[in-house]
Amino acid sequence: MLKTVVKEGESIERALKRFKRKYKKTKVLQELRNRKQYTKPSAARRVIKQKAEYKQEYLRNLED
Repeated sequence: MLKTVVKEGESIERALKRFKRKYKKTKVLQELRNRKQYTKPSAARRVIKQKAEYKQEYLRNLED
């Protein structure tokens, strides 16, 4: 369970922002979304490979 202590003089908005950041780092929401639908291992590898190819091409274009 995440706990966020509001410091003296700190606004609620700032504390909420820290809480949201902590929550995002735990990747709970991402895990829930992944479990919602089954993805075959071969399809997952294909997606990872496509992302890597895109990233390589993007970085190559930045250098030019």
